[in-house]
Amino acid sequence: MDLKAHIRGVPDFPKPGILFYDIGTLLAHGPAWAETINRLADVVKAEKPDMLMGIESRGFLVGAPLAAACGIGFAMVRKKGKLPGKTLSHSYDLEYGSDTLEIQEGVLKPGQKVMLVDDLLATGGTASAAIALAEKLGAQVTHAAFVIELTFLNGRAKLPVPMTSLVSYDS
Repeated sequence: MDLKAHIRGVPDFPKPGILFYDIGTLLAHGPAWAETINRLADVVKAEKPDMLMGIESRGFLVGAPLAAACGIGFAMVRKKGKLPGKTLSHSYDLEYGSDTLEIQEGVLKPGQKVMLVDDLLATGGTASAAIALAEKLGAQVTHAAFVIELTFLNGRAKLPVPMTSLVSYDS
């Protein structure tokens, strides 16, 4: 199945000059979404992580059903102030400014093998920060997987782990 056929390009979103790749149309097509999860499950099964972790918010849409399909747990990485209880945070630089990600303390264990999943890899800044956050907890992030990779932004180069993408766009 051609997954690209189910991903909609939205011009000028969220601002003029940006072409946004929307997985909403992929999610809306049951067989295409099932195929997406199945293909990612093959990657997860080959890597054999103890846990998956995903980045707010579309990473949750990918990670939670994927973790369930693989019979493993899922950890949420969110923007600062969104998770209850004690959290560990990691601040990182963006093109214009900075941001902070958080994860709940204790959700990832020292030495645990973890795989990052998200819907899209663009510049790699947020994914790299999520990996650093997991490593602060002592987890070992061994792989990252994405539905979409925007290869022209070279985010792959920022990741300190091997990665897989199902669909790529060169512009």
